[in-house]
Amino acid sequence: MALDLNTVVGFSVALGIGLLIGTEREKSRRTDSPSVAGARTFTLVALLGAVARALGSEWIIVAVVLAVGLVAVASYRANVPDHPGITTDAALLVTVLLGAFALDNARVAGALGVTVAVILVSRSWLHDWIRNRLTQQEVSDALMLLAAALVVLPLLPDRALDPWGTLNPRTIWTVIVVVMSINSAGYIALRAFDHRLGLPLAGLLSGFVSSVAAHGAMGQRARSEPRIARAAVAGATLSSVATVIQLALILAVTNHALLRGLTVALASAGIAAVGYSIILTVRALRGEASAELPAGRAFQPRTAVLFALALTAIVILTAALNHWLGAAGGVLGAAVAGFADTHSAAVAAATEATAGLFDLQTARIALLVAFSTNSLTKFALAYWSGGWRFAALILPGLALMVVVAWLGILLQPLA
Repeated sequence: MALDLNTVVGFSVALGIGLLIGTEREKSRRTDSPSVAGARTFTLVALLGAVARALGSEWIIVAVVLAVGLVAVASYRANVPDHPGITTDAALLVTVLLGAFALDNARVAGALGVTVAVILVSRSWLHDWIRNRLTQQEVSDALMLLAAALVVLPLLPDRALDPWGTLNPRTIWTVIVVVMSINSAGYIALRAFDHRLGLPLAGLLSGFVSSVAAHGAMGQRARSEPRIARAAVAGATLSSVATVIQLALILAVTNHALLRGLTVALASAGIAAVGYSIILTVRALRGEASAELPAGRAFQPRTAVLFALALTAIVILTAALNHWLGAAGGVLGAAVAGFADTHSAAVAAATEATAGLFDLQTARIALLVAFSTNSLTKFALAYWSGGWRFAALILPGLALMVVVAWLGILLQPLA
């Protein structure tokens, strides 16, 4: 192998990986531990893996890995029952492989080395979390979510089954997975950050997946734990901020002129949502913090399924009305489409404006009509999932966003 820059970087990264992992192992070792693997050993093992890879023979790498493995096994057997565990021995094997991998892809190998070190240094936190905080129900919910996303979803047909091309089994199941994931994100936020800040953060991030689903998920959370209603409303409102950001990004890609014409409207709606959520978050912060970790489930599968069915019914109704009324490219079509999704209506309005089927003013009105009808969907699902008290707290934020958005196009006349 020629001694070029990539080779030098690879060897340097290998040495760094060994030193990093070895330092962590040495610092975490008990004074009475029989383990002898520390910073020097790990650094040499990583260098050994890199040299084996540089020699170019796969059999040399296999021999080196086997040799390190045999040394680890011998160390374990020699010190049983006083050996503290096999974590250090496993780390040795990982280090030799990362050392070899560093010569092929130094960036990924370095990232994996840091990840390994973080996992090792998190020993106490991980053990405490798994043994004392993680419940069996949470494990079951996590397995159910992974099965829904990684087993069931890929097996479903990805084609429409209805005459209008909207009833797609994979799309419906994707909505179920999204709702379950958003509920899980909110639950994790409750466990990690306390509801007063955790739910607003979870709502904002969830909004980039589906703001409508975030309203339903936060409503479910508020219904199950009424004392966190204000924080849940803040999370739902912040999900609408994500909607505004996504609309701006879509228009930036599809129609710059339409984006410029909606700058004031979108900025006003985003500021209104942020302001209302801040008010609710401040009120939540003034409340009493959670005395203990919240009990319960990360999500309710039945609620997620019912939510997906309700949203599917709205989508089918939207498609049927568009078909019957023949208004797919007009303002009425945008209004009906907005009940299901603002972003598809925005793409349609921008595309038709670019094609000359809409003038810019009509495109602005069509998009804001879709934005308004989508807010009605959010309110309806908030009421359905969280009850009237939750919906009543949601309504001022949604109404304020819609009103200031319409005022925005009045204050920003087209040139």
